[in-house]
Amino acid sequence: MKLKRKRLITDVLIIGGGTAGCFCAMTIAENSNLDVMIVEKAHIKRSGCLAAGVNALNAYIAPNETPESFVDYVKNDSEGIIREDLVYSIAKRLNRVIKRIERLGLPILKDQNGNYVQRGKRSIKINGENIKPILAEAVLTQDRITVLNKVNMIDYLKKEDKIIGGLGFALEENVVYEIYAKAVICATGGASGIYRPNNPEFSKHKMWYCPFNTGAGYAMGIRAGAEMTTFEMRFIALRCKDTIAPTGTIAQGIETYQVNSKGEPYVNKYGESSTATRLYATVKENEIGNGPCFLKTKGIKEEHEKELFKAYLNMAPSQTLKWIETNSGPASENVEIEGTEPYIVGGHTGSGYWVDTNRKTTLKGLYAIGDVSGGSPKKYVTGCFAEGEIAAFSVIEYVQDRQIQMLEEDEVETKLKEINRFFKNSDSPYSIGEIESAMQKIMDEYAGGISARYGYNEAKLKVADERIDQLFKLCYQLKATDMHELLFIYEILDRLYICKVLIQHLLARRETRWKAYQENLDYPQKDDNKFLKYVNSRYENGKIKILFRDLVGRDEFYEHSNQKR
Repeated sequence: MKLKRKRLITDVLIIGGGTAGCFCAMTIAENSNLDVMIVEKAHIKRSGCLAAGVNALNAYIAPNETPESFVDYVKNDSEGIIREDLVYSIAKRLNRVIKRIERLGLPILKDQNGNYVQRGKRSIKINGENIKPILAEAVLTQDRITVLNKVNMIDYLKKEDKIIGGLGFALEENVVYEIYAKAVICATGGASGIYRPNNPEFSKHKMWYCPFNTGAGYAMGIRAGAEMTTFEMRFIALRCKDTIAPTGTIAQGIETYQVNSKGEPYVNKYGESSTATRLYATVKENEIGNGPCFLKTKGIKEEHEKELFKAYLNMAPSQTLKWIETNSGPASENVEIEGTEPYIVGGHTGSGYWVDTNRKTTLKGLYAIGDVSGGSPKKYVTGCFAEGEIAAFSVIEYVQDRQIQMLEEDEVETKLKEINRFFKNSDSPYSIGEIESAMQKIMDEYAGGISARYGYNEAKLKVADERIDQLFKLCYQLKATDMHELLFIYEILDRLYICKVLIQHLLARRETRWKAYQENLDYPQKDDNKFLKYVNSRYENGKIKILFRDLVGRDEFYEHSNQKR
């Protein structure tokens, strides 16, 4: 297969047309005369975590709360390991960006006094099945924004220590895109599909996180030498069994609680209630024989049951269909719950690029926002909007009087040969799917997946590391016959890089700080004396170098003064 080259030039390149990417592009276009290009692997109107919609905005400063109390909540829930400066900068913008998306047409539920209807302490109800098309439409009406759909970006273009663009290939034509820009913003999703999922084989798409978010943005940064942070703080969702539908809709919507098979509330037996504790308590109850575990919904009011049927139809219809097919409902039986496989995602936990307060990465010319930006857990949808806004204003200032730089011809040709080799390979003894399954099996059994009840130890992690290395070799032998297969190969490669970094982060934190999320069986207790700090890493000469960074306070303005800029 012969691939054509296309060279494109823009002022700002945004990789990823999801929540953060769209809001960032819109903000740049409205506040400057810069040309912006969004490159999206799918189609901007229905892509990323918002593709099917959401029914609540989970980061909101309620009338009786403040940005300071929001930071305190996130810090407490995250066992002290957050970038307070990042969370605080988000918190101060949350309600403003909510007003912005409401003006764009998002229906937000209000009471008779015109106040937002709260679902929980920091959450408000919306009719959000069309939130992504609303965002996309706002982007597409801007003359200075170009959207390149169905193009998969695979690497940054780097000149010395500066990111000057990105390289990717189209999915529906035989074209490789070489895109140059004065600044690049990574706004891709987190990483799913690393571990064996709850529902393997033909139902593997039934997972908590978007199955098409395979960590490309993380992997691009790792290969380019960007500093990454807190991968060991994995996210594991507590969900409705089998359907993997959200539990927060029930727990917050009708204010119910978790019970074991004996009908006993059990979470408080395992410590103060937090996102991680609610999962950990469920794992332990099953382990000691008190499972299965449930959300106690039996006996709820008929009106509440109707609300739940409707809510799940809007965002997770399989749950409503399950109730209908079994002629049951949450009012007649409790809802069984289980944990998902682990994910690496900076929108819920702290995993991602190490950024400064303006969301600059440690590589000059590169920013990171949304799920790929580390250090600020619980940002959710509105936090991604806020980060998009923060980066937008920083980029507008950064690109002033800067010139486009380009690679030499031989450097570009070398990169094209790396892509073409997958078309020239002989038939591989293994299929793409077999290598993916092998990766998920290794991570599940040796790096703390569902079958291991999320626990791991040093000996098992070292086995995982060796076997992931073996899969790298097999992956480079894979053969692609079309652009779609080429996409699958690069998605596996990206996830293998993430596996390598994740394993080293899990090894480096010799304590257990987040029960279940990071369950180190060699070191089952929290150790504030040694590990009240960030575990960071950088990929250098084929090896992952671990770095420890001191905590950053909420009133600090952190810059990468100790990094090459």
